Amino acid sequence: MTATAHAAAMGRPDLARCPLMPTYGPPGLMLVRGEGTRVWDADGRSYLDFLAGLAVTGLGHAHPAVAAALAAQAGRLVHVSNLFGTEHAGPVAATLDRLLGTPRWVDGFPSGTPRGQVFFANSGAEANECSLKLARRWGGRGRHVVVSAYGSFHGRTLATLHATGQPSKHEAFAPLPEGFRHVAWCDLDALEASLDPSVAAVLLEPVQGEGGVNPATEEYFAGVRRLCDERGILFMVDEIQTGLGRTGRWFGHQHFGVVPDVVTMAKALGNGVPIGACWARAEVAAAFEPGDHATTFGGQPLATAAARAVLQVMEDEDVPARSEAAGRALTEQLLALPGVSVVRGLGLLLAAELDGIDSRPVAAAAMERGLIVNAVTPTALRLAPSLLVSGEELAEAVAILAESLEVTR
Repeated sequence: MTATAHAAAMGRPDLARCPLMPTYGPPGLMLVRGEGTRVWDADGRSYLDFLAGLAVTGLGHAHPAVAAALAAQAGRLVHVSNLFGTEHAGPVAATLDRLLGTPRWVDGFPSGTPRGQVFFANSGAEANECSLKLARRWGGRGRHVVVSAYGSFHGRTLATLHATGQPSKHEAFAPLPEGFRHVAWCDLDALEASLDPSVAAVLLEPVQGEGGVNPATEEYFAGVRRLCDERGILFMVDEIQTGLGRTGRWFGHQHFGVVPDVVTMAKALGNGVPIGACWARAEVAAAFEPGDHATTFGGQPLATAAARAVLQVMEDEDVPARSEAAGRALTEQLLALPGVSVVRGLGLLLAAELDGIDSRPVAAAAMERGLIVNAVTPTALRLAPSLLVSGEELAEAVAILAESLEVTR
C-alpha cells in the first residue's frame, strides 16, 4: 500500500499533497466532527477526546449555547476593529474581572468596582506578549527583565519563546530578544537570587502544563508574592492552560491564596474560537497609553460573543466544582492501574506518570482503541478532558488506558 493510500485508509490527510508548512508533522487523524467529549474521524470512527484540543474545549465540542451565540453574531456583525465599541467585549471583561475576584482577606475594592482591566488578544502567546510589554512599560527603562522558570511554556513568538524555560526550543531561533532569565521551578532561593534591580516582573504558571503537569505549591506562590511585594516587582501568572475552571478553581493561582498583578488566559475562554486576554490590576494597566499596544482582531464581536456564552455556561454549570470532583475521581481510577506510579496535577489537568513505561506507544495504543491522550513527557500521559465529562466517560477512558498499558508492557 502506498503512503497516500495508507493515509486515506487511516482517515489521515496526505501532507505530501497539501501546501501546509510541516510545523506539526503528519497528523495522526483527520477529525471532522465533535460532540461533547467525543470526536469522529473521516471514516466515522469515534474517539473519547481526553486532550480537548490541548485544554481548549472546556465545554466539550459543539456546545449548543456557544454554537448558537456564534451563529447569531455571525449574522449580525463579525468585525469592525477596535476603533469602535462592540456589545460583548465589556461584559466579558467585567466577568473576568469578577471571577478573578479579590479574596476576602484583601479589602479596598468595593462591590461592583472594577479592580482590573483587560486587553483582548487572539491567542495565549499574544496575551503573554501583552503582559511582557506591560511589564516593560511599567518598569521603565533599565528595569525590563522578566524571570520565569525552567520547564515553563509561555508561547512561540520570539519574546514568549524566550520567556519559555526550555533552552532546547531556543537554539534554532537565536538570537532571541534579551531581557529574560530562568530559574529552577519551585525554588524560592533561586528566584530570590535572580531578582536584581533590572527585574520588572516574575512570570509563572500555577501548573506547568507542557513541562509535564507540575503544580506549584502554596508556599512557593506565597513566597513569590512576598518577594515581589518587597522589591516592587510585578507577579504575573500565566493561566493560559489552567484558567477558567480547569484546575477546580476559576484560576489556578486561587488554590494558593495569592493575588497576582497580571493574569493571562486563552484556550478555554472561547471553547475553540481564538481569543486570549491579559488582565492587570488597574494601577498596573494604567502604564499603557493609547498606541502602546494593539491588535486588529483582538476582542472582535464574534470571538467575544463566543466567550460571553462560554462564561455564562461555565457559571451556570459551576465548572470549577465539576472539574474538581471529576479530577478526584479520575485520579483515583488512574492510580489503581498497574503501571501508573503517580498522578499529579489539579482538577482535570492531570499527568499519569508511568512506571518504567514509554508513554508514546501507550498513547498510540490508546488512540487505536478510541481514546485521545498525549505523551507530555517520555514517561507521562497528559489527560485534560472536557470539564463537563461524565462519570461513564471517565470509566471508559480508564478502561482503554488499562488495556493500552497491558499491550505495551
